[in-house]
Amino acid sequence: MSKRIVLSLFVLFLAFSLSAQNTTFNKGDKVLNLGIGFGSTLYSGSHYTSKIPPISASFEVGVKDELFDENSSLGVGGYLGYTGAKWEYMNYGWDYSSVIVGARGALHYQFVDKLDTYTGLMLGYNVVSSKAHGTAGTYANSVGSGFAFSWILGGRYYFNDNLAGLLELGYGVAYLNLGIALKL
Repeated sequence: MSKRIVLSLFVLFLAFSLSAQNTTFNKGDKVLNLGIGFGSTLYSGSHYTSKIPPISASFEVGVKDELFDENSSLGVGGYLGYTGAKWEYMNYGWDYSSVIVGARGALHYQFVDKLDTYTGLMLGYNVVSSKAHGTAGTYANSVGSGFAFSWILGGRYYFNDNLAGLLELGYGVAYLNLGIALKL
Protein backbone atom coordinates (compact mmCIF):
# COMPACT_ATOMS: atom_id res chain seq x y z
CA MET A 1 0.00 0.00 0.00
CA SER A 2 1.49 3.31 -0.97
CA LYS A 3 2.49 5.87 1.60
CA ARG A 4 0.37 8.43 -0.25
CA ILE A 5 -2.85 6.44 0.36
CA VAL A 6 -2.07 5.91 4.06
CA LEU A 7 -1.23 9.60 4.48
CA SER A 8 -4.42 10.63 2.65
CA LEU A 9 -6.58 8.50 4.95
CA PHE A 10 -4.88 9.94 8.01
CA VAL A 11 -5.40 13.49 6.75
CA LEU A 12 -9.05 12.64 6.09
CA PHE A 13 -9.43 11.65 9.76
CA LEU A 14 -7.85 14.96 10.80
CA ALA A 15 -9.96 17.00 8.39
CA PHE A 16 -13.16 16.10 10.22
CA SER A 17 -11.83 17.16 13.61
CA LEU A 18 -14.49 18.28 16.09
CA SER A 19 -14.15 19.07 19.76
CA ALA A 20 -16.52 16.48 21.22
CA GLN A 21 -15.75 14.39 24.28
CA ASN A 22 -14.59 10.85 23.56
CA THR A 23 -17.58 8.49 23.73
CA THR A 24 -16.45 5.70 21.39
CA PHE A 25 -13.57 4.12 23.36
CA ASN A 26 -12.94 4.72 27.06
CA LYS A 27 -11.24 3.13 30.04
CA GLY A 28 -12.95 -0.18 30.84
CA ASP A 29 -14.45 -0.67 27.36
CA LYS A 30 -13.95 -4.13 25.84
CA VAL A 31 -14.08 -4.47 22.05
CA LEU A 32 -13.86 -7.58 19.86
CA ASN A 33 -12.78 -6.98 16.22
CA LEU A 34 -13.45 -9.59 13.51
CA GLY A 35 -12.15 -9.02 10.01
CA ILE A 36 -11.21 -10.29 6.60
CA GLY A 37 -8.08 -9.05 4.90
CA PHE A 38 -7.26 -7.83 1.41
CA GLY A 39 -3.79 -7.51 -0.06
CA SER A 40 -2.05 -10.24 1.92
CA THR A 41 1.41 -9.52 3.21
CA LEU A 42 2.19 -13.23 2.87
CA TYR A 43 2.26 -15.65 -0.06
CA SER A 44 2.50 -13.42 -3.09
CA GLY A 45 3.72 -14.56 -6.48
CA SER A 46 2.50 -16.28 -9.61
CA HIS A 47 2.92 -19.91 -8.49
CA TYR A 48 0.36 -19.66 -5.66
CA THR A 49 -2.69 -21.39 -7.13
CA SER A 50 -5.09 -20.93 -4.24
CA LYS A 51 -5.11 -18.77 -1.16
CA ILE A 52 -7.16 -18.71 2.00
CA PRO A 53 -8.23 -15.10 2.58
CA PRO A 54 -6.56 -13.58 5.64
CA ILE A 55 -8.87 -13.54 8.65
CA SER A 56 -8.21 -11.90 12.00
CA ALA A 57 -9.65 -11.35 15.43
CA SER A 58 -8.46 -8.95 18.07
CA PHE A 59 -9.64 -8.03 21.53
CA GLU A 60 -8.95 -4.67 23.16
CA VAL A 61 -9.56 -3.17 26.59
CA GLY A 62 -9.46 0.55 27.35
CA VAL A 63 -6.87 1.14 30.09
CA LYS A 64 -6.40 4.94 30.23
CA ASP A 65 -8.57 7.97 29.43
CA GLU A 66 -7.50 11.53 28.67
CA LEU A 67 -3.87 10.91 27.73
CA PHE A 68 -3.48 14.47 26.46
CA ASP A 69 -7.09 15.73 26.26
CA GLU A 70 -10.66 14.48 26.71
CA ASN A 71 -10.76 12.89 23.21
CA SER A 72 -7.82 10.50 23.73
CA SER A 73 -7.52 7.07 25.30
CA LEU A 74 -5.22 4.06 25.36
CA GLY A 75 -6.13 0.42 24.72
CA VAL A 76 -4.26 -2.89 24.96
CA GLY A 77 -5.17 -6.39 23.87
CA GLY A 78 -4.43 -9.45 21.79
CA TYR A 79 -4.39 -10.32 18.08
CA LEU A 80 -4.89 -13.58 16.17
CA GLY A 81 -4.58 -13.80 12.38
CA TYR A 82 -4.63 -16.72 9.92
CA THR A 83 -3.98 -17.23 6.22
CA GLY A 84 -2.79 -20.04 3.98
CA ALA A 85 -1.83 -20.78 0.40
CA LYS A 86 -0.90 -23.55 -2.00
CA TRP A 87 2.24 -23.12 -4.10
CA GLU A 88 2.53 -25.38 -7.17
CA TYR A 89 4.96 -25.74 -10.00
CA MET A 90 4.73 -28.57 -12.51
CA ASN A 91 4.38 -31.82 -10.50
CA TYR A 92 5.22 -30.66 -7.02
CA GLY A 93 4.23 -28.04 -4.51
CA TRP A 94 3.76 -26.92 -0.94
CA ASP A 95 0.78 -26.11 1.29
CA TYR A 96 1.52 -23.24 3.68
CA SER A 97 -0.33 -21.78 6.63
CA SER A 98 0.49 -18.88 8.93
CA VAL A 99 -0.93 -18.10 12.34
CA ILE A 100 0.09 -14.76 13.86
CA VAL A 101 -0.43 -14.39 17.62
CA GLY A 102 0.41 -11.08 19.22
CA ALA A 103 -0.21 -8.29 21.69
CA ARG A 104 -1.40 -4.86 20.55
CA GLY A 105 -1.45 -1.40 22.02
CA ALA A 106 -3.32 1.52 20.44
CA LEU A 107 -3.69 5.24 20.96
CA HIS A 108 -7.32 6.26 20.28
CA TYR A 109 -8.53 9.72 19.36
CA GLN A 110 -12.12 10.68 18.59
CA PHE A 111 -12.24 13.33 15.86
CA VAL A 112 -15.94 13.01 15.05
CA ASP A 113 -18.98 11.60 16.80
CA LYS A 114 -19.38 7.79 16.45
CA LEU A 115 -15.91 7.38 14.83
CA ASP A 116 -13.13 5.80 16.90
CA THR A 117 -9.80 6.39 15.14
CA TYR A 118 -6.58 4.83 16.39
CA THR A 119 -2.98 3.98 15.63
CA GLY A 120 -0.83 1.40 17.33
CA LEU A 121 1.66 -1.44 17.28
CA MET A 122 1.37 -5.21 17.37
CA LEU A 123 4.22 -7.45 18.54
CA GLY A 124 3.90 -11.18 18.18
CA TYR A 125 4.98 -14.44 16.63
CA ASN A 126 4.18 -15.88 13.18
CA VAL A 127 3.85 -19.67 13.29
CA VAL A 128 4.40 -20.97 9.74
CA SER A 129 3.81 -24.59 8.76
CA SER A 130 4.25 -26.24 5.41
CA LYS A 131 3.60 -29.58 3.80
CA ALA A 132 5.10 -30.82 0.54
CA HIS A 133 3.10 -32.72 -2.08
CA GLY A 134 3.78 -34.23 -5.51
CA THR A 135 7.30 -35.15 -6.60
CA ALA A 136 8.70 -33.07 -3.73
CA GLY A 137 7.59 -35.85 -1.37
CA THR A 138 5.09 -35.83 1.44
CA TYR A 139 6.55 -34.45 4.61
CA ALA A 140 5.74 -31.56 6.89
CA ASN A 141 7.99 -29.01 8.48
CA SER A 142 7.90 -25.57 9.99
CA VAL A 143 9.84 -22.96 8.07
CA GLY A 144 9.87 -19.21 8.36
CA SER A 145 8.34 -19.01 11.83
CA GLY A 146 9.50 -16.02 13.79
CA PHE A 147 8.94 -12.61 15.31
CA ALA A 148 6.14 -10.52 13.77
CA PHE A 149 5.30 -6.85 14.18
CA SER A 150 2.84 -4.43 12.67
CA TRP A 151 1.99 -0.76 12.74
CA ILE A 152 -1.74 -0.18 12.38
CA LEU A 153 -3.97 2.77 11.48
CA GLY A 154 -7.64 2.10 11.97
CA GLY A 155 -11.12 3.29 12.54
CA ARG A 156 -14.37 1.92 13.91
CA TYR A 157 -17.63 3.65 12.99
CA TYR A 158 -20.35 2.86 15.54
CA PHE A 159 -23.83 2.23 14.10
CA ASN A 160 -25.17 1.95 17.66
CA ASP A 161 -23.66 1.67 21.15
CA ASN A 162 -22.30 -1.86 20.57
CA LEU A 163 -21.82 -2.48 16.81
CA ALA A 164 -19.27 -0.82 14.54
CA GLY A 165 -17.81 -1.22 11.06
CA LEU A 166 -14.04 -1.71 11.10
CA LEU A 167 -11.27 -0.61 8.73
CA GLU A 168 -7.57 -1.14 9.50
CA LEU A 169 -4.46 -0.50 7.46
CA GLY A 170 -1.24 -2.16 8.52
CA TYR A 171 1.07 -5.10 8.18
CA GLY A 172 -0.40 -8.13 9.95
CA VAL A 173 -1.79 -10.88 7.73
CA ALA A 174 -3.12 -8.23 5.32
CA TYR A 175 -2.54 -4.61 4.30
CA LEU A 176 -6.27 -3.81 4.55
CA ASN A 177 -8.66 -5.36 7.05
CA LEU A 178 -12.45 -4.87 6.88
CA GLY A 179 -14.94 -6.22 9.37
CA ILE A 180 -17.08 -5.57 12.40
CA ALA A 181 -16.37 -4.56 15.98
CA LEU A 182 -18.52 -5.55 18.95
CA LYS A 183 -18.34 -3.58 22.18
CA LEU A 184 -18.91 -6.09 24.98
